[in-house]
Amino acid sequence: MLTSRQIMKRAGISRATLNNYVASGILPKPLVKKSAIGVSRAPRIGHFPTTSLKTIERIGEMKKRGMNMADIVSMIDQEGGALEPATAANDSTPEMDRRNQQRRNEQRRASTEDGSADGTATGDAEMPSGGMRLTLDHVTGPAYLVNANFELEWVNGEAQQRIMANAAEISADITERNLFTLFSSDGPMAGIAGAEDLLRFHLGIAKQRLSKSALLSIDTDLSDEDVDTLSRLYDDTDAAAAGQALHTQVNLAAVGEPEQWFDVYASFFREGIFFAFGPVSAENDSLMALLSRRDIVIRDLLKNRKPYLTPMAVIVADLQNSVQICAELPPEEYFELINQVWGAVEPLLRKYYATHGKHVGDGMVYYFFPQPDSNYVLNAIRCADEMKALIANISLQWKKRKNWANELLLNIGLVEGREWFGTYATPTHIEFTVLGDSINTAGRLSDFARGGSVWVTKAMLVQLTSKEREALTFGIRREDSDGREILVPNTYSRVSNLVDLDNSRYEKFRDIAVLEIVEIIDVGAGV
Repeated sequence: MLTSRQIMKRAGISRATLNNYVASGILPKPLVKKSAIGVSRAPRIGHFPTTSLKTIERIGEMKKRGMNMADIVSMIDQEGGALEPATAANDSTPEMDRRNQQRRNEQRRASTEDGSADGTATGDAEMPSGGMRLTLDHVTGPAYLVNANFELEWVNGEAQQRIMANAAEISADITERNLFTLFSSDGPMAGIAGAEDLLRFHLGIAKQRLSKSALLSIDTDLSDEDVDTLSRLYDDTDAAAAGQALHTQVNLAAVGEPEQWFDVYASFFREGIFFAFGPVSAENDSLMALLSRRDIVIRDLLKNRKPYLTPMAVIVADLQNSVQICAELPPEEYFELINQVWGAVEPLLRKYYATHGKHVGDGMVYYFFPQPDSNYVLNAIRCADEMKALIANISLQWKKRKNWANELLLNIGLVEGREWFGTYATPTHIEFTVLGDSINTAGRLSDFARGGSVWVTKAMLVQLTSKEREALTFGIRREDSDGREILVPNTYSRVSNLVDLDNSRYEKFRDIAVLEIVEIIDVGAGV
């Protein structure tokens, strides 16, 4: 037999993929045994039949031929793929064959009903044993979701009780919910036998993007003892390899009590890192099945996550003269244009860690939150600047295509603030939203902007360092004595000094009349 580590190394697959194959019934459930000395740091590890390598090789060949997972499962079932748990003997009985066939039929139905082409579900996850729909409620061990700064966004009761200090009194302010603070020495973690192993696992993941100085400055209230422990373990821990899922095993029993070993999984999403614990057992199918269905996990997490107060920046962008453009284009071409604009912007959102907000018509709303390795305010400004360049390129394409004089221009408003961030959820849809003045102000600035300009509040811009601001070209356009437009650099203005609020055209800006703003002309390459 081969260990799970040997299987992954020889077949070149991730643990998430291996778990997915087990949950789908393509591979048998592993036989969990105590690790041999020197084989693994984990005290227990799963073992698979050596024939599993051939099965995985066949799956790869089928995928290369363009087959989807439902068809692959069906074909392997027909060929007699083993679905029973791995055992030292390979006895077969009529009753075992009957159970195998029943399980195959259930899994084939689940795969077909998912409508999935690649094993990623579009509906609710189902247990390998059939029937039951999996949700976060089926995670009986500790579980929690953290953002890139390791600030707690969701936690279940088991994690509160067994791991986190004062988790029942977690602040609504996300900046006061750092996971390493909640792991502090005066909480339940202090009495866990595997506390240091658990800390190392988290620090290895945090080390991918969080520097030591950033980690130790997250919470100024950490005791000297906690700072020393985190500093020592950070230095002694290697950064975890990037991937969709990571795994370790930790003893959660109290010091001196009988061992209670748990599998600990970390799954990575754009929205954060999800940690889930399950007792080390050959029957730990439900947790593996849930984690293999990444879309189900993140949708359920976001639906259950409570709103929190957080620093953030917001971009609101509107296509200028969209009503006229819509009137001139056939409906199918207008939708093609809007989808092209959104599609072109999408890579920028990933690049600058943006989160989609609510789209209204052809407008765009994106949120930027603090990141461990970049300035979220600067991320928003960079993103807005690159959006201008993208739209200019799309405008040239449509000018050539339609032979028209229309100029596609994206008017952008940026605001920074401290607001409540949450979600609206229906059974089929989740929408991110911000409650507070920032979103309304950014919308007003987007409406104020004309000619594809980018406007930002003074309060947001002054949060950049002097070096960062020096790389920007910004200011207020004025008229000189000859009536020519000039840029007065590095200056700001109130809205009321830029437009005549007594003019009915500009009355809508009265609510931001005293807001101090500036136009971003260019973002230097060195920023």
